[in-house]
Amino acid sequence: MMKKINYETLVKQHLKILKSLQTEKGLFLASKKAVSTGYDKAWLRDNFYECLAFEVLDDWETVRKTYRALLDIFLKHEKKIDHAISKKPEHRYQYIHARFHPETFNEFWEEWGNKQNDSIGAVLFKIGELEERGCKVIQSHKDIRIIQKLVEYLASVEYWHDPDSGIWEENEEIHASSVGACVAGLKKISLIPQIKVPKDVIERGERMLRKMLPRESDKKFVDMALLTLIYPFGVATPKESEDILRNVEYHLVKERGVIRYRDDYYYNSNPDGKSEEAEWTMGFAFLSIIYSKLGEKGKAQYYLEKLIGDIVNEGLPELYFSHSKKYNDNTPLGWAESVFLVSAYEFNKKHMKGFFSRLIDKIKN
Repeated sequence: MMKKINYETLVKQHLKILKSLQTEKGLFLASKKAVSTGYDKAWLRDNFYECLAFEVLDDWETVRKTYRALLDIFLKHEKKIDHAISKKPEHRYQYIHARFHPETFNEFWEEWGNKQNDSIGAVLFKIGELEERGCKVIQSHKDIRIIQKLVEYLASVEYWHDPDSGIWEENEEIHASSVGACVAGLKKISLIPQIKVPKDVIERGERMLRKMLPRESDKKFVDMALLTLIYPFGVATPKESEDILRNVEYHLVKERGVIRYRDDYYYNSNPDGKSEEAEWTMGFAFLSIIYSKLGEKGKAQYYLEKLIGDIVNEGLPELYFSHSKKYNDNTPLGWAESVFLVSAYEFNKKHMKGFFSRLIDKIKN
């Protein structure tokens, strides 16, 4: 058992770290500015996850600023979206890119697994949810127009059976985690009266999801990305959620984190890319959040304390090398910081609600 944890101190420290990654235009960097790994850029997906902490903080000003920037990105690249709607993209560069310059909103043109349908689904999901909660991100007819085009874009690429690079930006397959993010996004954005989502576009995705789960893809039986279908997207059935959790915990949970999938070559300690997969810290956060929401406080505490044990001076690393205390340079990782703050909140909700409100008032004043 770990010593008593001062969650208020931890929250203050990690909120400061996360906030330091936000740029003047509102977008969050994936990691610190000086990092040499390419993580000094702004990802659509990372910004979705990096904002989750500010939602539980009730810091809607920060959330709104980020989503206004994301809408401005799509408006800047509207002609590209129009082209993809008029004809299903045949090449990767014709898809909406995954990464953008945080100040100019320009695309980065080098190859980076740019087919990432889940990121578009995630943004639609959150815009719909924010509108539902009264955090008005949509401010003009232009916003409605570009959101409608994102719906049409997902229909054009036929997301329900479109091989994409997925959440890990790697091999192109049909990924359940990508299909599920799109289903969640289309369902949520369809609640906005001005946005028209054809019923069959959602139904095709749901049928594919039921067919695939609890697998991630043809090649991957289990993948950490599947946890996102439980939280935050909530599109896995109770039985599917149970199977996903069982498989992730049995096959992927390690001492310092959760491996993404078996034989993951990214930062693999084995030159052959086998058996020495890197251990991702944020996997513990997702598990803790999910178990808190399921009311299983013991398991939620277990994973939260494991996550806290991963913290270093700079914050939460992206990952640790297998069976090692060595971590990589993507430290702090923005969305790991964010889901850590969410996991701390979910586990201590009764106490944290008032504390978070006071904390955000101090920041604003």
